[in-house]
Amino acid sequence: MTSGERGVPTALAGRPWYTANEVLAFLVELAALGALAWWGAVAGDGVVARVLLGAGAPAAAAVVWGLFAAPRARFRPPLAGVLLVKAVVLGGGAYAVHAVGHSAAAVCFAVVVVVNTGVAEAFRRRTGYLA
Repeated sequence: MTSGERGVPTALAGRPWYTANEVLAFLVELAALGALAWWGAVAGDGVVARVLLGAGAPAAAAVVWGLFAAPRARFRPPLAGVLLVKAVVLGGGAYAVHAVGHSAAAVCFAVVVVVNTGVAEAFRRRTGYLA
């Protein structure tokens, strides 16, 4: 495989790979919110606690994501801050899957999160694509 512009392998430098990775990122974000809702729905003691956690955990994650990590975030911290927010929200999703009793799925989810985020940042830095 040859290297294209700015060291990105030619086969991966095209816009379709970038777009596919961004679609995967969106699906991972939705999965994290779903996992947080699932965890909240089974973690609380009593119906009220389950409803509050089931709705509140993903809502809080979505607000934090929208403020700091979304492509059109209201506040744009440095890269380290964005990655921290992503680690907390997406890592929280992976932990939520583990907490409901699916450890192997949680590990798989965490691996997908790390690889997807790494590839996304590499595309953004090396090819100049903006999210």
